[in-house]
Amino acid sequence: MKRILLAWLGNTDLNASAGNEKAGLGPIGLAITSRKFDQLVLLSNHPKAATTAYEKWIYGLRKVPAKIHYENLSRPNNYEEIYRAAVRVIEDTTSSEKIELTFHLSPGTPAMTAIWIILANTRFPANLIETSIQEGIRDTKIPFEIAAEFIPDLFRESDKAILAKTSAPVPIAPEFSAILYKSKQMRDLIDQAHRVAIRSVPVLIEGESGTGKELLARAIHSASPRRQREFIPVNCGAIPPELVESELFGHLKGSFTGAISDRSGFFGRADGGTLFLDEVGELPIAAQVKLLRVLQEGEITPVGSARPKKVDVRVISATNRDLMSAVRNGYFRDDLFFRLAVIALRIPPLRNREGDIGLLIDDTWKRLNDEASGLQIPIKELSTSARNLLLHYSWPGNIRELQNTLTRLAVMSKAKSVTKVEASMAILGDLSDRTEILNRSLGNGFSLSETLGEVARHYLMRALKQAEGNKSESARLLGMANYQTLKNWLAKYGVSEN
Repeated sequence: MKRILLAWLGNTDLNASAGNEKAGLGPIGLAITSRKFDQLVLLSNHPKAATTAYEKWIYGLRKVPAKIHYENLSRPNNYEEIYRAAVRVIEDTTSSEKIELTFHLSPGTPAMTAIWIILANTRFPANLIETSIQEGIRDTKIPFEIAAEFIPDLFRESDKAILAKTSAPVPIAPEFSAILYKSKQMRDLIDQAHRVAIRSVPVLIEGESGTGKELLARAIHSASPRRQREFIPVNCGAIPPELVESELFGHLKGSFTGAISDRSGFFGRADGGTLFLDEVGELPIAAQVKLLRVLQEGEITPVGSARPKKVDVRVISATNRDLMSAVRNGYFRDDLFFRLAVIALRIPPLRNREGDIGLLIDDTWKRLNDEASGLQIPIKELSTSARNLLLHYSWPGNIRELQNTLTRLAVMSKAKSVTKVEASMAILGDLSDRTEILNRSLGNGFSLSETLGEVARHYLMRALKQAEGNKSESARLLGMANYQTLKNWLAKYGVSEN
């Protein structure tokens, strides 16, 4: 794999090449003489003559071929120009072969550093390094959520379009635009759903409660040739067992006590369109037998009638149960399962959708603020600490829990800027969630120190809350010898004493 170092050419680097002893080898020179790189890619906003002289000098330090990209910036802190230049150079660098990218944070302006951090944590995964004469070279990992604190307000406010390019999902079709995502897992799922939509085959959508199964089913219907006809959602678990057949297939007047008129049933209403059977695993066995016949024959027989009626219905079903386990245990018919699951789509739980939690938090919070603004209610913002807490919660209730939690937080929080304590109180689930802590996947950005810090901050906050701010009592609850030990832990992990 080819190892490539990308960096902006800074003034200290030029001073080093000019023989300035205080500059030493400069940040770039120190990097390439300390580690092995196969190529150096430089972005330069300096005059061509000075840049060319530097290129010759740096090649003399270590025979590493350099590729220069001259970038004419209107000013060295123009975030948009820096962003566009960096993306253009990275795409040119990564177009042909497998490579390992390293971005050098030390040379250039703070704006250039900020852009490297954002790109490494979003569009172009890369190693980050820093160098100094005192400490030499070191690796740096700055999670995007933490890095956001250090990005100037000017960048956050004036370049929202740039951030949108690094984080917003690109829907595969307009019909799926209501589903927000940027994770690979969801991109793959939406691609499958889009290809399935144009066919009228049955689809089984699996996923935990709150993952958005009905939303996906509606998108499939909207992208199908049946989009002009009815989409009928049915919660199978909410129908009393004795009424399932009547509700699904209809009935004739007088067929049973309470049948005061003819009723078409859900299948009749969905004729020509799509019927969404949510929680299909809750159907009683007797109803499963009749549903299987409808799928096989394409006709229904209303309760009290001896004459079947042809229907043209596409069935999309959904479940949060393990239907195969239900089949093995005799609770669900295997022949019906295979009829329903001609195509099976599994929606991943929110905790496994890398990058999507932040996207959903921001979108939901914006929608809540828009609604509040319409009611003349002051707009609130999430503090960075509150947002980080929400980002690292496992969301066992998935998207539904996230949206309900944020709604609760928007209504109940008192200050303009929502605090971390308020966010923790809005979450009804168990913040400790030890299973998730102990079973996180290694690699892909995992950091042991960050995980240990997350655990420490959680228990420190719990102790302070339980002790109502009493430091001595908090220390006792945590098994610490004294208040000073607690104070040291609070300072180490950035937890406020108040």
